[in-house]
Amino acid sequence: MSHALKSNIGLLAERAKILHKIRQFFSEQNTLEVETPLLASASITDPYLNPLSLIYDKQTYYLQTSPEYAMKRLLCAGSGSIYQICKAFRNDEKGRIHEPEFTMLEWYMVDFNYEDIINQTDQLLRYVLGCKPAQRFSYQELFIKYAGFDPLEISDDYLLDVTFNSKIEPNLDGVVIVYDYPASQAALSKSRGKVCDRFEVYINGIELANGYHELTDPKEHRIRFENDLKKRKELGYPLLPIDENFMSALEVGLPDCAGVALGVDRLVMAALKKNQISDAVALVVT
Repeated sequence: MSHALKSNIGLLAERAKILHKIRQFFSEQNTLEVETPLLASASITDPYLNPLSLIYDKQTYYLQTSPEYAMKRLLCAGSGSIYQICKAFRNDEKGRIHEPEFTMLEWYMVDFNYEDIINQTDQLLRYVLGCKPAQRFSYQELFIKYAGFDPLEISDDYLLDVTFNSKIEPNLDGVVIVYDYPASQAALSKSRGKVCDRFEVYINGIELANGYHELTDPKEHRIRFENDLKKRKELGYPLLPIDENFMSALEVGLPDCAGVALGVDRLVMAALKKNQISDAVALVVT
């Protein structure tokens, strides 16, 4: 056995403690732990995420990029507040803080609003990491401070992303919550004029979590999915089928809720003061 592998095995106990803390936190919040399938006959339409796929019995299946759609189907069926710790997969992602296979924590709280879910996320991080309360900044104020312009007056999301990565992320020290993203970056969150009910959490400039006050209108979901597919076509990416099982569930009714997706491997990196994903897991994809 290599020295590196022996060293990584030593991380297992530390990871187990962190996973235990996460489960303890949600148990105290009366939130049900669930499991959903890793494979589905449809995937996300997000223009900037590419799923891994496989052929089984002559049909294409997709490995989940997150358990979002499956968990929301449970919410539509009346599950109440739920959370899940699971594997997720994304194509073309490998590097210091990316792996094609990674561990994700995702949770949804029924009857939580935007402020509720931001506060709860802050509480979770303090519970698991023992850190101070997060600093909170709006997306707009960070751009004005570090980039010198108002992002809500810019329609070019590519420019905003490049600017955020180059000028703002390096200035995010400690635990930072960035809230009120432009409406053009709403994904599946509720919109309010020029902004949306979406926030992200950063630890020392590394993105850790992404949260929403969830969109519930099925018609608006379809419009956003169709716009995603138009964007994918413009970018030359493969077109992906809209998940009609998810759409059918939305017609039944998604309860008012808020949710967060959090990268567990990055959380372990922060907790153990590691510099790369491979130092926070026992084994990585080779």
